Amino acid sequence: MTVNVETLDKLERKITLTLPAEVIQSEVAKRLKRLARDVKMDGFRPGKVPMNVVAQRYGYSVHYEVMNDKVGEAFATAANEAQLRVAGQPKITEKEESPEGHLAFDAVFEVYPDVKIDDLTTAEVEKVSSEVNDAAIDRTLDILRKQRRTFALRAQDQAAQDGDRVTIDFAGKIDGEPFEGGKADAFQFIVGDGQMLKEFEDAVRGMKSGESKTFPLAFPEDYHGKDVAGKTADFLVTLNKVEAAHLPEVDDVLAASLGIADGTVDGLRADIKKNLEREVKFRLQARNKQAAMDALSAKAELDLPKSVVQAELERLVEGALADLKQRGVKDADKASIPDDLFRPQAERRVRLGLVVAELVRANELHAKPEQIKSHIEELAASYEKPADVVRWYTGDNRRMAEVESIVIENNVTEFVLSKAKITDKSVSFEELMGQA
Repeated sequence: MTVNVETLDKLERKITLTLPAEVIQSEVAKRLKRLARDVKMDGFRPGKVPMNVVAQRYGYSVHYEVMNDKVGEAFATAANEAQLRVAGQPKITEKEESPEGHLAFDAVFEVYPDVKIDDLTTAEVEKVSSEVNDAAIDRTLDILRKQRRTFALRAQDQAAQDGDRVTIDFAGKIDGEPFEGGKADAFQFIVGDGQMLKEFEDAVRGMKSGESKTFPLAFPEDYHGKDVAGKTADFLVTLNKVEAAHLPEVDDVLAASLGIADGTVDGLRADIKKNLEREVKFRLQARNKQAAMDALSAKAELDLPKSVVQAELERLVEGALADLKQRGVKDADKASIPDDLFRPQAERRVRLGLVVAELVRANELHAKPEQIKSHIEELAASYEKPADVVRWYTGDNRRMAEVESIVIENNVTEFVLSKAKITDKSVSFEELMGQA
């Protein structure tokens, strides 16, 4: 069969499909006959409904179903015959004039672009590295100690200071009127932990049990509570109780309580270092992967299929609406999110996806079974029962596909880094972890 493909735009094509009318009619008759065997209608026994009654009731929907199926089959056959890589769904419309005894349709669609990747040896990539030092281990130890701290009541004349847990009553007013969320009794927070706004913490710091204080607090313009954002409130706070924190010593008792096999401080530090090094490795991979992908994308030339971008755009908007709903935003499913908000992101994703696919195809960078297995085992190593985590991944095709995708991206990253001009940069542990 010779298929005539008309080029409408860079990636847009058109094919005219013709179907014998008798094929449509024959298939409609077959489906109505099958339907009549089981259809139930008042006044008739099952299987005894006259065909003309079945056709009158279901003829339109069955005809529509057959047309969709047959036109879809004809389009798939024609696209395969013409060796076209179809992007997205075709837009199919029936022609007003058709050859005698036939139905004709125009199918307008897009094809995937040819991707040209320039010489990657001219690409420049900054590759970062980092190390886990003693300071990082000490900082993690402090976090572990804080998680296990206990509190003891301070004396009546001792003022609240950073690290203390305070119990307070407070009431706030804006222009003399109370506002939602501005009042609480027996409220606890730890001074200096950043749970409260800085002005609030500053006011409470230095107070003693039984004291009360009134102070102004200016809410930031970007405060999450939109009703009070940018406004100034007057707060009355009464300090009921001050408790001093006690952190456990870094000793063998702490190590044993944290499940360290040999129950020693050295074993605890070694375990922390091992976990931090694993996290550093993943962070470095992610950061260097992004740099490699940016360099790869910059070296590629291609046109973007509008239908694929639109599908990705709709997926991003749908995800944003689901996130709003999960956060408890009222009427989140009715929220209006402009397409332009996510269009640049959708275009970047589609572009990079097509470029990566071409590089993988051209250089056989597909994920090998042993790579997938190794990656899953590495992910599972940080859990208490690695074997259970491995089974969790391998027992679900969707999760396995996600791992395969990550491995392919890692292969692409290594390939790009092996070709590009690399500038090595060492970053501190704090900067890498976003603590700087």
